[in-house]
Amino acid sequence: MRKRTMAREAALKILYASDINRESITECAGKFWDNEAKEDDEVRSFSEYLIRGVSDHAEQIDRTITKYAANWELERMATVDRNVLRIACFELLFSEDIPPKVAINEAIDIAKKYGDKDSGKFVNGILDKINKTEQRQGSIAAD
Repeated sequence: MRKRTMAREAALKILYASDINRESITECAGKFWDNEAKEDDEVRSFSEYLIRGVSDHAEQIDRTITKYAANWELERMATVDRNVLRIACFELLFSEDIPPKVAINEAIDIAKKYGDKDSGKFVNGILDKINKTEQRQGSIAAD
């Protein structure tokens, strides 16, 4: 598995834990990295970049997802789907060094792996609309 894919999966697990346990992202990240047997610096660095980006732009990301998720309230979405969308939305709106196609394909694959049978289609539909309509807000380079 590629390092950035592993980092996206780690970011999903941390954001998921934060959502479910109602703990801060920082606290959940600390617990996650404490429990990781092998810690790759590139994986951790990119994962933390994603988590920080989602956290720093949470309001705008959630507003954007809600805008394009017709008939869906963010709180009613599956926790996995919601957090996959947050990560990919951050990449689409703020990470110029990540091609939109890569962000979307990675999100779909992760949603299929961790979500339910319809998660991939659900995530794809929303991200496709965001990608076609929204403009990047600014560049935050990944290390």
